[in-house]
Amino acid sequence: MLSRVNGLSRHFTPDSLREHLLARATRVDTGCLIVRGYGTRRGVHQKVAGRAWAHIAAYAVFVGDYDPDLEVDHVCGVADCIEPTHLRQVTHAENCRDRIRPPRCRNGHEREVDPATGTYRRVCRACNRDAQRRWRERRAAEAAGARIAYGRE
Repeated sequence: MLSRVNGLSRHFTPDSLREHLLARATRVDTGCLIVRGYGTRRGVHQKVAGRAWAHIAAYAVFVGDYDPDLEVDHVCGVADCIEPTHLRQVTHAENCRDRIRPPRCRNGHEREVDPATGTYRRVCRACNRDAQRRWRERRAAEAAGARIAYGRE
């Protein structure tokens, strides 16, 4: 079963992998079991035990019946969680459908609902307006530089 996990070191047995994952994990108040992987960033998917993703290795060793054709999804939404009750296998389409766009953009602006799809727009109007203003300023500066280079100003 562990041989089906992509990137997992072949030296691990189910028991040693279970011990390795639990040694690198801490439980938080929300019930998640957060793993410390090779990277320094928290809140992102972690790699452990070779080059395997921690949540996939945890699903294979704690839950079992791992199918490499399906994706391992976090029910809790925390990317570095390896709690077995928070992991499930779903198809790629279902995994994409479950991702929701938050009602606020990363800059804190409210997003509008797109009437065609009924979901939040990808870019809020305030961020789009700011990006267009910066683009116009860049283009104006490039045009002024080109005029100066050709001696027209």
